[in-house]
Amino acid sequence: MTDSTEYTPPAVWTWKQGHGGRFANINRPMAGATHEKELPTGRHPLQLYSLGTPNGVKVTVMLEELLALGHAGAEYDAWLIPINEGAQFGSGFVAINPNSKIPALLDRSGPNPIRVFESGAILLYLAEKFGALLPSDAAQRAECLSWLFWQMGSGPFLGGGFGHFYAYAPIKIEYAIDRYAMEVKRQLDVLDRRLAESEYLAGDDYTIADIAVWPWYGALVKGVLYEAGEFLQVHEYENVVRWADRIAERPAAQRGRMVNRTWGEPSSQLHERHDASDFDTKTQDKLSSS
Repeated sequence: MTDSTEYTPPAVWTWKQGHGGRFANINRPMAGATHEKELPTGRHPLQLYSLGTPNGVKVTVMLEELLALGHAGAEYDAWLIPINEGAQFGSGFVAINPNSKIPALLDRSGPNPIRVFESGAILLYLAEKFGALLPSDAAQRAECLSWLFWQMGSGPFLGGGFGHFYAYAPIKIEYAIDRYAMEVKRQLDVLDRRLAESEYLAGDDYTIADIAVWPWYGALVKGVLYEAGEFLQVHEYENVVRWADRIAERPAAQRGRMVNRTWGEPSSQLHERHDASDFDTKTQDKLSSS
């Protein structure tokens, strides 16, 4: 359905509570905690508070890749933050991420805990901490960081833009869907052209740039994200599909994609991760057994 009702913005915007479709109950025009709730803490130095959305998958894939490379210090506890229930507005979570968005990381490996929020910042922090998945050569490092920040800037057009209006908005607005579909296809073309000349986004080596982009655009070209594959004709972007498939074959990426996931086939879900053995036992959190 196309909404043909013309809308004239008022002189002063006011918040209409409950207006906004699927996410109306958690969207609000102010920051800060809505309730007191401390976060749980596990035994590992790295404490991740997240959900298995694309932004959350970036960090769990990164941590699993670091562990696969032999960095024992990257062991972590991954706690589930059910954002549809407003858990991101608890006082403990807001203390780590004042922006109330997943993922949020607390590094307790030093004398004073370090908080890191925003997925791109977490990837860069971990890459520098462990000296991995980030080139040391100046030119290659610049290329890697350029693609990392490309994703951070481009992602909202895919998620909050196209994804919201195509999949979640309570009414279908032709102009909004058309505008963001055009931009997402342009972004896919940017990636496809780059991957026609390079094995990975930063060059010959797999880096945090690929880890940042894959959960969003890899899922998109495989027809999983928003189930928009046919609508966007994603099969046309052959180089992106090739790249997405190659990353999907990585065991660390497969494990990372499972963590904090609460939908899909039960075998694809690991609600919380506190030990590497959790992948073998498919242990689920308390929410799944209640």
